[in-house]
Formats: sequence, C-alpha cells, structure tokens
Amino acid sequence: MKSNLVINVVGLSPSMIGQHTPNLLELSKKGGMKPLDTVIPAVTCSVQSTLLTGLLPNDHGIVANGWFFKNLSEVLFWRQPNQLVKGEKIWEKGKKINSKFTCAKMFWWYNMYSTADWSATPRPMYPADGRKIPDHYTYPPDLKDTLDSELGKFPLFKFWGPLADITSSKWIAESTKFVMKHYNPTLALTYLPHLDYNLQRLGPDLKNKTLIKDLNMIDTLCGELIDQAYSENRDIIIVSEYGITPVTDAIHINKELRSHDLLSVRNEMGRDVFDPGASKAFAVSDHQLAHIYIKNKKDIKKVKEIISNLEGVEMVLDSKDKSKYGLDHHRSGELVAISNADRWFSYYYWLDDKRAPDYAKTVDIHRKPGYDPVELFFDPSLMFPKVTSFFKLMKRKIGFRNLLDVISLKRSEIVRGSHGRITDNPKDGPLIISSRKDLLPKKSLPATDFKDFVLDHIFK
Repeated sequence: MKSNLVINVVGLSPSMIGQHTPNLLELSKKGGMKPLDTVIPAVTCSVQSTLLTGLLPNDHGIVANGWFFKNLSEVLFWRQPNQLVKGEKIWEKGKKINSKFTCAKMFWWYNMYSTADWSATPRPMYPADGRKIPDHYTYPPDLKDTLDSELGKFPLFKFWGPLADITSSKWIAESTKFVMKHYNPTLALTYLPHLDYNLQRLGPDLKNKTLIKDLNMIDTLCGELIDQAYSENRDIIIVSEYGITPVTDAIHINKELRSHDLLSVRNEMGRDVFDPGASKAFAVSDHQLAHIYIKNKKDIKKVKEIISNLEGVEMVLDSKDKSKYGLDHHRSGELVAISNADRWFSYYYWLDDKRAPDYAKTVDIHRKPGYDPVELFFDPSLMFPKVTSFFKLMKRKIGFRNLLDVISLKRSEIVRGSHGRITDNPKDGPLIISSRKDLLPKKSLPATDFKDFVLDHIFK
C-alpha cells in the first residue's frame, strides 16, 4: 500500500500545460497526461461526486450544485452533508481492501459527516446579529483549532466573491501539507480553486497576462505540494473537473418562463420573491445547465417548446434524453436545458430591477435560487467599490443593519467564461496527470473510472 496525493486544480485543461506551468509540465513528462471524460453537468458537486464514487449523477444523486428539494418546496445550493451523495466512496472501498487505509479530504465538497478520517470544508458562522464570520468545519473537531493556530482563520472572502484570489488556495495547500506531514493519510485529497475565478471573469484567453500570472501562481502551489509528496514517497495525481469556454452573455430562462405566467412570485415589501412551490414551471440554473421543474405533466410539451426556442439554448432533454446523459434521477427537473458553448443560464426571474429581491445585489450563494457568477465582480457602476464595501462592513460591526449590495443586476455580459456542458475540444476540457505512466489509459480516462484509477496507485 503506497500513499497518494490527489490535487484537484479547478479549470485546468491540457491546453494550459506548458511554459507557464513548469512544475505541472515536468510531472506530465515524468508520468503522463490524458484528457478526463467528465460528466454532465460539468460542475463541481456533480463531477466530484462521480470522481469519488465511480457513479453517474443518476446513481449518486448530485444532479447539479443545487436543485429543487420537492419535500421542502425550496431551491437549495451548496449543501454540505456527505449523506446526500449515494454510493460507496473511494476511502470506503480503500478501507475494505486494507483496514489500515486512511483518507484526508481537504476542501472537496460534501465534506461534512463523511466517513473520511480527516476533513475540512468552508463553513462560515452566522451570529444572530446578521454578520457572516469566516470559518471552516473539520473532522475531528479539534483539527479546526489546530489549523487556525498554524495558518490563521480560513480566508472565506477570498474563496468566493469579488475579492476571490490565490489566498484561499494557498491556505488550502498549506492545510493539506500540514495534514500530510502530521497525520500521514494513505490518500490525501486537496482542492485548489484559484484558476476558476479569472477564467470566469476573463474567459480562457491564454494570452491574457492576468491568466498567465494565475497559471504561474497555481503551478507554484502545485510544485510545493508535489515536492512534499515526493519527500513522503507518495504518488501524485492532478485532476480537474471541467474546462471553461468563452461566453458572451446569459440566457435569462426564468424571465422567459415568468413572461408566460409559469413562474410565480410573492410581493414582499415591494419586492418580487420567488415562490417555487406555487410555480407551474421554473428553472434552477447552474452555469450552462438548467433543471426545469414542471408541476403538471400536461405542461411539459409547452414548456419544452418555450425553452427550445430561446436564443442560446443548444438542447432540451426530456425523460428519454436524461437517461442517455446520466441525469435520470428524481432530483432532476422534468426537463434539462443545456446552453450553447458561448452562453450560460442566469437565475434572474424579476422583470423590473426595482423589484429584484434584496439579496440579488449581494454575494449570497444560499439565498439565490441558482448560480450567480456575477458575484465575482464588483458592480462596475461603483466608483470606489472596495472603499464602499469597507464602510458597509464597518457599519455592520458597530451594529447598523445594511446590505452589502455591491453586485450588479444589469451586467450579466461581464462574465466571460463558463462551464457545465462538455467542451467541443478535449484540449479545452478537464485532464488527468499522473506520476505513474503505467497506470494511465491509452486515450482518455472516464470520470467514472477515476475512483479505481486512484486506488490502483495505492494498491498496485
């Protein structure tokens, strides 16, 4: 049994490996690199669940980063209990093969209450006074205090939002190095999100100096992890979940459904509040995929026609098509829409910006009934956005109630990169790099084979 390190470098594709990534290039030459055949939707929660179980979404149940919880009549994103993911996890199979097998799962998703030996995941504190305080959740519980003592508080506001940058990936890399050194897990899984931010902000233009700098920085972090892994006699695997494609604008699918009197809202203090339980049809948008939930089966044909005629929609999957794509699950919508490569789906449902819900202009991944990449940008209309944010935060700290409303409602076109569909060119999609050339497939690695691929590194 040989120890292994798996580094999930979000958004990394074969076309990015070269002079700007010397550490990753060297690893690919010592071992090898192949494309990863990912799943639909090619989004974090779905892909990671497939990588760790070897199952498609119709079996593990993670049909997107969020979905409509029918028993609650609520749309919920970014849930964290591992019990939501069905199927045998990679560390569970490892323990069956050898009872001494251990696993550290550092910042991969669905990381609460899992059976992994050590884990850490973002988990802010929400005091009753309305504040949001950066924090993370660990198992065992005292690991949090140990990591805080060693590294300082987890930089939550650098993990997502307009300020997101390399800081959070550095913290995760350092926490992984600490856990490997002090606990020596058989399998260490770590997650570095940094590339994802500017790939969505700027698009995958590899001539862009900012993206070149991002590649240099993420490669440096990978190099540090690789060096420690070699010193601990570990095999190394680099994996990514999806590739980013350039996009021009969003498809406002819920506005279209509302214009046909299918989506319902409530009037709360002069604002339109989405009411999924009362809606005849609505979409849960997640990057380039949208689950469309339809209350009455007789409306499915009508809704499919409406969505199919929307500009930017590539295809609409019905019950027969969903099974072909591994999305035939009770959590999925009655229909599933996939966008063209150059578009993405917004969650926006209001027809008048003055009636938008109060959370729409904030970074709020849990209240919004869909993914919102515009949260990566300060509102371009703000003259001094960081100063504005600072004073709003100071007011909160001294007890004033106010919104941190610094996100635009009018500029969905500022998002330049997205993902969720399978990239047309494998060079622009996800990859697998391994220090063990003998274990790499001849062509590409299906995401469903990743679990056994990793275990082969440990037990062969």
